[in-house]
Formats: sequence, C-alpha cells, structure tokens
Amino acid sequence: MNSTRREFRIELMNALYQYDLYTSANLPFIPIFEIEEASQTYPFIIDQLKKIDQIIEDHLYEYSLYRLAFLDRAIIRLAVYEFLETDLPKQIIIDEAVELTKIYSNLDDEKQHRFTNKVLDNIAKTIKG
Repeated sequence: MNSTRREFRIELMNALYQYDLYTSANLPFIPIFEIEEASQTYPFIIDQLKKIDQIIEDHLYEYSLYRLAFLDRAIIRLAVYEFLETDLPKQIIIDEAVELTKIYSNLDDEKQHRFTNKVLDNIAKTIKG
C-alpha cells in the first residue's frame, strides 16, 4: 500500500494518542498499524518518549505537558520526533502538525492550532539543523 506522508503521520498520531490513553489507565497497549513505515517508526518514538517529553516540557511556559489534551500531546510529540530524527525542513513539520491540529483538535475558538504552532516554533529554534 502506497501511503502519503500525511497518512503516515495520522497513523502515528493515533497510536501515540491511544498509547497515552491506555497507559494513563495502567493498561497494556499493543498498536495495530496499516502502514508498515508507521509500525517501524512507532517503537523508536516510544523509546525516545522521555527525551521528547522533556524537550516539550522545557518549551511550555506556565503550562505542563500533562495538561495538554491527549491528542494535542500526540501531535506535538510526533513533530518533535520528526525534528530530531528526520531531515525534513522544520517548517514543513510544523505546518503538518498545525494542519493535524486544525483537522482533529481545534475547538470552536480555533486557538489550539496557534498554540501548537507557537510551541513547535519555539522548539524548532533550539533543535539542531
């Protein structure tokens, strides 16, 4: 199956979201993937989750990582992983994360995608590349 980069991100976002839900209830989580690349990437994200979370936490001003909604946390975690482990331009990663936020997480006031953009922009400025 040929998948787009967006479909790949959506599959990983869903897995990270479910991972958070399951682990917050102390339940085991075994993800099921339709996209092989997502299945191969997911363990690497989970292995680096402490590092990713620390980077996010360091860039949240007067806010905590665990105050973020599960879905927003998944989107931001995925973007930070991409900053660290891919050669994609940072602006493309940010734009994609903002688009995912607009599609899946924006509330009526449409503030969430601006928040995601600001956090990722701050992180991008401090990460190599």
